[in-house]
Amino acid sequence: MKPLDGVRVIDLTRVLAGPYCSLILADLGAEVIKVETPGQGDDARAYGPFIGGKSAYFLSLNRNKKSVALDLKTPQGKVALSRLLAEADILIENYRPGTLNKLGFPWTRLQEINPGLICCHISGFGQTGPYRDRPAYDIIAQAMGGIMSITGQPAGVPTRVGASVADITAGLYATVGILAALRVKAETGLGQEIDISMLDCQVAILENAIARYTVSGESPEPIGNRHPSITPFTSVSARDGYIIIAAGNDVLWQKLCRMLGSPDLADDARFKTNSDRTENWEQLRPILDELFSARSVAEWLELLSKEGLPCGPINNVAQMVADPQVKAREMIWEIDVDGACLGVSGNPIKLSLTPADEIYLPPPDLGEHDDEILR
Repeated sequence: MKPLDGVRVIDLTRVLAGPYCSLILADLGAEVIKVETPGQGDDARAYGPFIGGKSAYFLSLNRNKKSVALDLKTPQGKVALSRLLAEADILIENYRPGTLNKLGFPWTRLQEINPGLICCHISGFGQTGPYRDRPAYDIIAQAMGGIMSITGQPAGVPTRVGASVADITAGLYATVGILAALRVKAETGLGQEIDISMLDCQVAILENAIARYTVSGESPEPIGNRHPSITPFTSVSARDGYIIIAAGNDVLWQKLCRMLGSPDLADDARFKTNSDRTENWEQLRPILDELFSARSVAEWLELLSKEGLPCGPINNVAQMVADPQVKAREMIWEIDVDGACLGVSGNPIKLSLTPADEIYLPPPDLGEHDDEILR
């Protein structure tokens, strides 16, 4: 048994934000029917790199799903979609706002087809507001949502986060909204619309940056790897590379100073409290770099870990994939692609009673399930 057994999802999404949402639902056991354009399919099928002639990008986001090819601009395609929606619990789409209406499926029509249908719209700017009709990609939402302005080194160029966090957070919030709507449906039998904006989701994850601005009146700027309010909570330079340390309170700071062989540093008036250390970071940073330069990254990690001080290496992707904790948590899954092995990220939701920890359907070929579904 899986937690979403018996839940049917009609997935009209493509590329990343929508497919990421339906991927989570599929991993949790929902039957996800991916509706794609005949002959072309999801745009992501054309994105490299390729393995066995197939897009690794697409394969990494579409496991545990079924694919049917429907031309929704034709009467036959519209009829087929209507029949699928009549027996579905959830519809997910990430067209530009209004496109679903133009295809003949406004919310009023969807309610007629299936009063219990949950319809989740995912778009760049949402179904309302002055930017409603603008196209958007991840980098645009990151730029407009403020996160690029606080990412990177001080006085550096505004920097995109390395992962597509605007798409991914939209997919995550869409999943949360869908699960909430399923709870309501279980009580009332009624579906509802969900409106997810990539820009909204970027605003939602700015955490204390908005609060800091409203309190100080100053717009936060990039500060590299350090935390704006907790010190030391950053990267420091060891003999052969960088290490992350996170002394999140004064007790940990005092412990760190003793371990570094500089207990007097904890009593230095410039660094005695967290506020002192944050205010005087430019004076503290070279002191820490000098102390940490005495040993290698591996030596420091061992010493710090033994003392219970929060720390970690800065892994590249290859090191992360090989990390024993990542392996122990089974966070890298493998997909067989015509005899070749593709590694993808696994499901981080660990459930004790109804685990969702396997690929039970490989990523589908375009229209692979036409006969099974459409008949």
